[in-house]
This record gives sequence, structure tokens and C-alpha cells, in this order.
Amino acid sequence: MTDASETKTNPVIVVAGATGSGKSALALALARAFGGAIVNADSQQVYRELRILTARPTAAEEAQVPHSLFGFLSASMRCSAGRWLGLALDAIAQIRRAGQLPIVAGGTGLYLKALLEGIAEVPPVPPEAVRAAVARLADIGGEAFRAELAARDPESAARLHSADRQRLVRAMTVVQATGVPLREWQRQAKDRAPNASPVGRFLILALAPPRAALNAALDARFQAMMAAGALDEVRALAALHLDPTLPALKAVGVAQLLAHLRGEATLDEAVAQAQRATRQFAKRQETWLRGQLRADHVFAAFGASVVDQARAEVERFLGAE
Repeated sequence: MTDASETKTNPVIVVAGATGSGKSALALALARAFGGAIVNADSQQVYRELRILTARPTAAEEAQVPHSLFGFLSASMRCSAGRWLGLALDAIAQIRRAGQLPIVAGGTGLYLKALLEGIAEVPPVPPEAVRAAVARLADIGGEAFRAELAARDPESAARLHSADRQRLVRAMTVVQATGVPLREWQRQAKDRAPNASPVGRFLILALAPPRAALNAALDARFQAMMAAGALDEVRALAALHLDPTLPALKAVGVAQLLAHLRGEATLDEAVAQAQRATRQFAKRQETWLRGQLRADHVFAAFGASVVDQARAEVERFLGAE
């Protein structure tokens, strides 16, 4: 446990929540109020080509306070939780050296878990094993692939959704390459606490607005994304002819708009499908956050009232008068 002096000298604010729940706006408000700087914890907002579809902060918002790990990678690259953690810890250290308050904002559960608990040191998996697993999954589908995983790593199979292709492949390739299930590697790492990140004390604020209100906001946001040029953004991404297994191409809305560009769906159909996929994605994020994240405070609303409540919680956390 950290004592009161460490709380004041090494605080980290974490703003978590599903997509569209208001994380970016709250993080920005807190950063302005407390002299903070924001560190991205969204696995899709790291890619520079997808500012619109991933709802990255605008250039005007980024100009108000320092922002780190937004749009710094090409869509042709992969960003693992381990790579992100190293970069995030460096960013937090730099923010502290500048005399600012680190505010980590995002909804990628694996990234948040890595920050809060450290990350497993799993031996590297041969690239050919990954390619073989990706091909196998594409050939037999998610449900059948998860059934095959269950025969070798039942714990991972039980906790992963059949649509979570990236993590299914990760779990399968780890157990194939090492003979040890991924969760066992993670438990061993937690016992040893290698790479354990506690860089002070965390205040975890979670946003959980009512589902109906969130769904309506997500639908409206996607329409706004379309008006802002999301289709052109995906057209430019398609022109790069990237490996379809890359994480950037898994961003919600990309597959649906690509289908429209290939003539497989009308624009209205693609938008409706993307809106549905966004709502489903938000629901999965909410489920993870409820089950895995031990938030200090959960705000079941949108807007100014959340900002006021969160500001009061941060003031108490920092020991403000």
C-alpha cells in the first residue's frame, strides 16, 4: 500500500469506460482542472490513419493539454499490450518530470489490466505459428476454433468470445508454442510481479451511462463520423492494401464501410451494420469493465454533472483542501 505522501507525489488518474461513454471529454476536463496530461489507453486510437472512426481527440482538443500515444503508429504496424505498457510508463514518467498529473484514458481492457497489474512475460511465439493459427481460424470460424482451443486451454476458451479473433489466436499460439496456457503464464508473472507497473497510487474512475442513452449517443456519433469523412478515411486505408489481420483493420466500422466500397452493401446498410457493431462492442467493453476493473467510483450518467463529481473525487484523492 502507498502512504499519504506517495499518494500526493505519485498519483495516476485512470478514466475508463465503453466507447462513447465520455472518457475523452472527462479526461480533458480533469486535465485542464488539475494541470494534467492525457495518456491514451485505447488500442485503436494509436493508429494515425483512423482519427475519425476511432473518435480520437481533435487537433483542437489535443492543443489544450498534452496528449501521449494518440495516432503515433502506422496502420501497417501492430501494437501489443506489452509494447503499449512500456510506452505508457515512459509517458507517465515524462509527465511527472514536467510537474503534471498523469491521466490515463481509454477502454481497452487488456491495456488497463497491464497498467494496473503488470503483464505476463510470455516467451515469443514464432510468426509462422501465428500465420497458421490465423489461417485456421479463417477456415473453420470462431466457434470451431474456440472449441479447438478449449481442448488445450479450457480457461482461455471459456473467457473469450468467438468473435475475439486476436485473443483467440494469441491464446492458441501461446499454448501450442510453449505447452503452457496463457493464463498460467499470467498467474506466474503476477506471482513474480515482473514489469509490475504500480508507479504510485491509482484513482480509477469508470463511466457507465444507461445503456439506452449510450446506444442512442453511439448511433448519433457514427452519423457524425460519416459527416466528418469516415468513408474517405476508410477509402484511404483500403488504398494501402494492408494485411487484413492487422489490428487497425479491426476497428469498428472499418469492415462495414469496406464492404460498401466493394459494392457488397449500400451505404445505408453499411452505416446500420456499423452502428449495430458499435453497440455490441460497447456492451462487451461494459461487461469486461464490470467484471475485471475495480473502479473507485462509477458514474452512471453523461455530461457536466459527471465532470463536477469526478473533479471532487480527484480533489479528495490528491488531498486538496
